[in-house]
Amino acid sequence: MSALLPVAVVISGRGSNMEAIARASLVGASRYRVVRVIADRDSAGGLARAAALGIPTSVVPVKQFADRSSFDAALAAELEASGARLVALAGFMRILSAEFVQSFEGRLLNIHPSLLPKYKGLDTHARAIEAGDTMSGCSVHVVTEELDAGAILGQLEVPIEAGDTPTSLEQRILVAEHELYPRILSEFVRR
Repeated sequence: MSALLPVAVVISGRGSNMEAIARASLVGASRYRVVRVIADRDSAGGLARAAALGIPTSVVPVKQFADRSSFDAALAAELEASGARLVALAGFMRILSAEFVQSFEGRLLNIHPSLLPKYKGLDTHARAIEAGDTMSGCSVHVVTEELDAGAILGQLEVPIEAGDTPTSLEQRILVAEHELYPRILSEFVRR
């Protein structure tokens, strides 16, 4: 078997998708391994999850940088130092500069809590409910310079149920995200 592709996961919060990705890499026929988890704030709960799994972590604290360009340069340096050949954004709540995206072109994936191209950006669950949609879900896509507009690599649908709130829908979509992201990441690595 060939060497496992080194992957870095970038987070901003609880890190549940990162954990799903990391756990999936430890079982089955995964062809990747998580070599680093990087957060943009030291309070990100996913740092403790990563440490519990024995994954090295680091923080590039966004508030310590004067502008987006400086932050992006520091994040890029940390990613390069990790040895990762693929980057998975997992609940990372920053818009990256065109220069950053270009420097990782074809090696930068993201998960989004809607059935893209619907509901790019924030408040996806509320927007789907307000629109009267009967179905929502999640998408894994290649990151491009345009927000949530890269090639869609996979999606999972989640029904919107009568009485759903943005919170209840988010909880069910999160379960789908934990299934979809590791599967798509493995498929992407196999290409």
